[in-house]
Amino acid sequence: MAGSNSPNSSVSSPPPPPEQNQPSKHWGVTKSLSHVGPTNVDIHRNRELQKFLLDSGIYESAEESAKRELVLEKLKQIVKVWVKQLTRIKGYSDQMVEDANAAIFTFGSYRLGVHGPGSDIDTLCVGPSYINREEDFFYGLHCILNEIEEVTELQPIPDARVPVMKFKFDGIPIDLLYASVSLLVVPDDFDISNISVLYNIDETTACSLNGCRVADQILKLVPNVENFRTTLQCLKFWAKRRGIYSNVMGFLGGVNWAILVARLCQFYPQANPSMLVYRFFRVYTMWRWPNAVTLCEIEHNALGFTVWDPRINAWDGLHLMPIITPAYPCMNSSYNVSASTLRVMLEQFQFGKNICEDIELNKLKWSALFEPYSFFESYKNFLQVEMIASDLDDLRSWKGWVESRLRQLILKIERDTGEILQCHPNPRDYADSSKQCAHSAFFMGLQRKQGEVVQEGQQFDIRKTVDEFRHQIKSYLYRKPGMEIYVSHVRRKQIPSYAYPEGYKRNRNTKPINEVLQVDKMSTVSVLKRKKIDGPELERSPEKRASVGPKLQDSVLSERICARSSVVEKASMIRPCVFVDGVNKQVDPTILKNVRLASNGRDMKLDRDKEPNATVAMVLKSGEGVGSELVQTNVMRHVYKQLRTPCIF
Repeated sequence: MAGSNSPNSSVSSPPPPPEQNQPSKHWGVTKSLSHVGPTNVDIHRNRELQKFLLDSGIYESAEESAKRELVLEKLKQIVKVWVKQLTRIKGYSDQMVEDANAAIFTFGSYRLGVHGPGSDIDTLCVGPSYINREEDFFYGLHCILNEIEEVTELQPIPDARVPVMKFKFDGIPIDLLYASVSLLVVPDDFDISNISVLYNIDETTACSLNGCRVADQILKLVPNVENFRTTLQCLKFWAKRRGIYSNVMGFLGGVNWAILVARLCQFYPQANPSMLVYRFFRVYTMWRWPNAVTLCEIEHNALGFTVWDPRINAWDGLHLMPIITPAYPCMNSSYNVSASTLRVMLEQFQFGKNICEDIELNKLKWSALFEPYSFFESYKNFLQVEMIASDLDDLRSWKGWVESRLRQLILKIERDTGEILQCHPNPRDYADSSKQCAHSAFFMGLQRKQGEVVQEGQQFDIRKTVDEFRHQIKSYLYRKPGMEIYVSHVRRKQIPSYAYPEGYKRNRNTKPINEVLQVDKMSTVSVLKRKKIDGPELERSPEKRASVGPKLQDSVLSERICARSSVVEKASMIRPCVFVDGVNKQVDPTILKNVRLASNGRDMKLDRDKEPNATVAMVLKSGEGVGSELVQTNVMRHVYKQLRTPCIF
């Protein structure tokens, strides 16, 4: 019978269309949402997106690509020589020395093919079982690299969750991990995707190996690799522009974005990048977190490694934005996300969705989607975390340590305020080039949780929270003299000029000085007392919290007094940390020659000609007198020009 699909039919029917020839491949753990391909309008819009990305410079040149390959080849030769030297030192036979080998693998953005100019290369060195990480890698290889002229900024981080050695090789940033596998000889064609590589190794080594294995699995689980790469490059660029690209800060890093985009490609296997970008925001604004994003079924293997499973591990059920890696052992790659950073990311996803809707309606161009986020314009209160060190090398390791622990500060603030006080960390660090010492600073935007009813006089005293954080930071195992950290509360108008692009600080209208110094009749003024904590710092002496009512929202609040220390004089900053609810005002010392302070009927005048750097620091205490402390002008002689409020918010 003509047209029959029977195998016994002598007349074959015409071949069906490709989509009917065989069932569509099943991508991911669920069926795809749509198999619709791009229309002519989508194709045109995709060309515009590609042109914008090209003009934005997110693709590296052929020369830089060739340089990266050359650096990787040199690194391979270095680790081979290193392994042979150690094999001889450890007393193995000449044949073992000749056969000794180590392999270099890449992972992350470089292995996925989405790296850009200036991005680092995530690399993994796989060595034999008799070469360990603690001594051989972090000491032996470190010494070899330290002697190589092309290697700069060498920074070992052995106590990280995944131990890493960071450095630049001929200007190319390298993150080098090490994994010792249960083999005496590592072949050049070592198959890192094979499950057997996980035999007889510990959890840390499994984490080190997993980067390469995850990258390979992601590329296998997407329907169109080129569309995946273009979409991922686009969204990584967008995330950096909007200030939400940083795993260590509690946002999303490279592997997180890769898994989210890969899952989207599984949902829409026929969509081109412009379609995928819009659908990314539409899908993930509606996603019901903490439902996990997975690319495949979570595998449980008899090897016994811990696998993400909230049914078994209660701690996994507390994760707010689980994004699960596709290679065994499957882990939550976004465990750093907090309530505050999740809120920020969802707000940015909504922003992206709104812009893409206007792009679909031809109301906006692609450039509107990539407008930089105005961080300092979005909040009125900030937490400033400043770091100093004796030199740039010390600052690099000190800053890396502090940055890796800033997430803990966010979690502590959320914990101690019942998640009412929310933090928005800025992933970018800022340096004051005018400082004579090595200096860097991070900023966090602060605000109350939206929808919370603010009670009269309600405030958050996070002094103990910040002290706990500073104590944790100062426990750094490799801390050297000169490494200091200062945490302080600043208002928007107090943000230093170096935090603005090109050193420009936007001028703002300030209130008349008589409004700045206006004090409620029921309040008095108290000068901060000096208190030595980790150095000559000045802190408010009363432990009682400041009570600030609604009428005092424009009054002067507690300002931070910083004294110049002989030990850290070159740092030009000593700041303790306390927070205050309401609005704090800073008096410009160039405006006034004399400042009148009203307290218990007493007046105090400061001669600005004799003490031009003196600035008034006051704390409002409802119904509490000051006594003779106010007239002690000796206190004001140590007032430093840059003030910060203590920590009551």
